[in-house]
Amino acid sequence: MAMFFQQFLSGLTLGGVYSLVALGLTLVYGILHVPNFAHGAFYMAGAYVSYVLMTSYGVNYWLAMLAAAGAVACLSMLADRLVFHPLRNAPEVHDMIAAIGILLFLEAGAQALWGADFHRMPTPYGQMVVLLVEPFGLTAPMQRLLIIVAAFGLMVLLHLFLTRTVTGSTIIAMAQNREGAALVGIDATRVTLLVFAISGALAAVAATLYAPINLVYPSMGNLVITKAFVIIILGGMGSIPGAIVGGLIIGMAESFGGFYVSTDYKDIIAFLLLVLILSVRPQGLFAGRMA
Repeated sequence: MAMFFQQFLSGLTLGGVYSLVALGLTLVYGILHVPNFAHGAFYMAGAYVSYVLMTSYGVNYWLAMLAAAGAVACLSMLADRLVFHPLRNAPEVHDMIAAIGILLFLEAGAQALWGADFHRMPTPYGQMVVLLVEPFGLTAPMQRLLIIVAAFGLMVLLHLFLTRTVTGSTIIAMAQNREGAALVGIDATRVTLLVFAISGALAAVAATLYAPINLVYPSMGNLVITKAFVIIILGGMGSIPGAIVGGLIIGMAESFGGFYVSTDYKDIIAFLLLVLILSVRPQGLFAGRMA
């Protein structure tokens, strides 16, 4: 039973990180209706900003996370203004190619600046915490608990922002009908920039939370963004609840599959789940529900 709870906790950790990344990807997809392949590079950039601030300048972990969120939010908005905005009337395939170009450019830039080596991000929360005593004897690293609390706390805040504020309502309106939203006076450019900023900030926070128990390296966003695409397809393209539930499903499947089957196949499990669920529900779990 103790091992089951350990894997459940690990699944919540992975699911929280995947959901945060998938939420940012879902928000951008809702506005552009194009998969933003550059999102994985924004995730990587957030990890490097936090890593450099903490190791080279001795910045506090939380301040480094906030700085990374701000920096990647600005980087994401810059990508929109310089790359995606000029292509707003071009075929969708042009946006996809441009996003891949941003991904490759940022990865090459990170490798040129910091090399291709793997780096370990320090954390002030490396201690173990006792969650359950005998007969279970369940302990967990404090960093994992921090990921779970912070990730799900951010999800709740994002949900409240989208459903309880006027600005959030404009984002949902833009995602549902861009032309109709423009007709009633919503500034499409401002909303798009805001969505890119939120998306980049979520990616940076997810990377800073997860990096202390993972590693920091130039291509670290590739596998994460691939799984994020699996999640948003699984949950329903453009669906906020789908991104959250899909992230939890993939996280739990990887954790339990890696333990009870084999860690060699844990990354394949996500794609097998995608095939199985879409064969029953091709539109995804929460198709048509933005929030």
